Amino acid sequence: MTSFARAERLALADTLLAAGPDAPTLCDGWATRDLAAHLVLRERRPDAAAGILITAVQRHTKQVQDRLAAGDYAALVGKVRRPALWVRPAFADEAVNITEFLVHHEDVRRAAPGWTPRALDAAYEQALAGRLKQSARLSTRRFPAAITVEPQHGTPFTVGKGGDELHVHGKPSELLLFFTGRQAAADVTVTGPDALADRLKGARLGL
Repeated sequence: MTSFARAERLALADTLLAAGPDAPTLCDGWATRDLAAHLVLRERRPDAAAGILITAVQRHTKQVQDRLAAGDYAALVGKVRRPALWVRPAFADEAVNITEFLVHHEDVRRAAPGWTPRALDAAYEQALAGRLKQSARLSTRRFPAAITVEPQHGTPFTVGKGGDELHVHGKPSELLLFFTGRQAAADVTVTGPDALADRLKGARLGL
């Protein structure tokens, strides 16, 4: 099978190395070294990875991530480049990382001055579209609107708590960025009542 996640992993590692350890990212408070540490922790430190979602262990997660970020940057990026044992099969990498690597690669790219959008392969966009509904539904579950998501060349669907209607249109990759909290950097079109559209653009979306 085609592994878009594997190709994106390698491209992300190249971008991290080219940017250097102290470049900005779209993740608040994180430089590139912090983002690389997050990716390594997520795959290789299950004792700390739980803190990404579970508040009770977030202190431990931060301590581990900070230690990883303080180490040799090239070696850290090398661990990003090499899949951990449990995601070495292409199907596992694809299942776990296709969205993760796309979003975090753009976190690095789009924080740099003068960035330009990439033209992703149509098959890659289609694969990303398969992850879009779950991401959009989760991130807008408390948002007070009926949000119709309209992926290019895809089937529209509606998320949100219900209420006034909004429409969000764009490529699946851009919609994933939007619904994972990167609204300001995502190339999408939001239509509907102006105040509600502005509220969605500024909402804290994602996990």
